[in-house]
Amino acid sequence: MSMRTAILSDLHANREALEAVLEHAAGQRIESFALLGDLVGYGADPAWVLERARALVAAGAVAVQGNHDQATARGSSPEMRAEPRQVIEWTRGQLDAGQIAFLADLPLEQRRGDCLFVHANAWEPGDWGYVLERADAARSLRATSAHATFCGHVHEARLYHLAPSGGTAADFIPTPGVPVPLLASRRWLAIAGSVGQPRDGDPAACYAVYDDTPGSVTWWRVPYDHESAAAKIRAAGLPAALADRLAHGY
Repeated sequence: MSMRTAILSDLHANREALEAVLEHAAGQRIESFALLGDLVGYGADPAWVLERARALVAAGAVAVQGNHDQATARGSSPEMRAEPRQVIEWTRGQLDAGQIAFLADLPLEQRRGDCLFVHANAWEPGDWGYVLERADAARSLRATSAHATFCGHVHEARLYHLAPSGGTAADFIPTPGVPVPLLASRRWLAIAGSVGQPRDGDPAACYAVYDDTPGSVTWWRVPYDHESAAAKIRAAGLPAALADRLAHGY
């Protein structure tokens, strides 16, 4: 029997985007969820998003820690730039002790069967290095024996694959709604895109669905009320640029 898993990354405290994605996922025969980190940061609804995440985890979802989650759990430091420091401290002020502890306790990676779930990469999950090109993907794939690695962090959907002989990874940008078969003869790294702050020029929320039998990934784009999400960011006194970018997906 196949297992269909909704892969959600970089929620960034965006309630409107997460609500739209969960509603869309309800029509996709989803049996499980995986949350690939950065549940908070940037957006204006960290407490609400965290409660939804905790409920999903209580029901069996995979969840890993992202760099914004870690920074929020630890608190800001003097060497940070003023803008991220402001966002971190504002976010911490919206959360209770239990929510902060939830962020602090998230693991950097989780393995389920032949799949690895991680926020940034598999070679050094806690250093938050980006998978931006084929060489990065190949390095990440060589660091794990998993057939499929799922990560976020770069806010753009992409799929890399590595032949059995190794060498350079190949990549392509997936078409929303079109399943991509994950051939057993290759190893795969799928970047899920971002639910809460896409950066590929499309403001619609992005998430992926992994079907383990026979093995495929489908990316979906889900329009949501980004104007309301942006208005909340401005009302909270957070940097205006964080609101402006939601309309443009950059």
